Amino acid sequence: MVRKRKGWGSSARRRLLMVLFLLALGMQGISKPIMAGPASSEQPQLELPLQQKKVALVIDDFGNNMKGTEKMLSLPITFTVAVMPFLQTTKQDAEMAHKLGHDVIVHMPMEPKNGNPSWLGPGAITTRMSDEEIRTRVEAAINEVPHAIGMNNHMGSKVTGDERVMRVVLQVCKERGLFFLDSHTNYRTVAPKVARELGVPIAENQMFLDDEYTVKHISGQVRKIQQYMQTHEQCIVIGHVGVGGPKTASVLSETIPQLKASMTFVRVAELAHKTDK
Repeated sequence: MVRKRKGWGSSARRRLLMVLFLLALGMQGISKPIMAGPASSEQPQLELPLQQKKVALVIDDFGNNMKGTEKMLSLPITFTVAVMPFLQTTKQDAEMAHKLGHDVIVHMPMEPKNGNPSWLGPGAITTRMSDEEIRTRVEAAINEVPHAIGMNNHMGSKVTGDERVMRVVLQVCKERGLFFLDSHTNYRTVAPKVARELGVPIAENQMFLDDEYTVKHISGQVRKIQQYMQTHEQCIVIGHVGVGGPKTASVLSETIPQLKASMTFVRVAELAHKTDK
């Protein structure tokens, strides 16, 4: 007698479905750690390398035997030394900075909108000067500072807002192969615009360390650098020798190791960009 075959609803079907279900669970168990679990030591790390976080330190007002000069020059990093021309230690400070491996730039005195004119120092640029007089003063300042590879403005909130004057200044920089660092003493500066038009490498300051001469303020500015670098790849910071120089140098000396753990110190020249015309 021939037996009738059972349909696909038999126990064989149920066993097959159970096997498929268990296989599915097993595959989920294998894939889950790869998708959501912590990275193992053998997996590639997704963190950005520290070299992509770059901070360039510039110290202004060298050239007049200012307070904090020696302490600042002994900091355990290379930075950019901005030297004022025509002063008692202009050449000495520039030579020493160069010998220690720091970049040197001309800290060019420029007319401010407000402030004591005596703070400018000799050889300053003003908006009342003719193009030829501006050119003569800029060339003389560059000749006065040994090893200068760039220039930034000392004060200068009025001059950096004057397109005619800045065009002359930046044209001389171009002829002498210097980049320009806009210290940003004027939020309406025209320096970046004119520099791009002339094809002069330009960099722009993001923060002053010591616009107030207290350890509390300077330390607070260092914390702002750390906050800024959480969302930016690079930052240019300006400090000073002078009245607050020893305090600035002390705060930097204490905090540089901490900063180096999350960012790399570079020369400001590396962050100067050029747009050819």
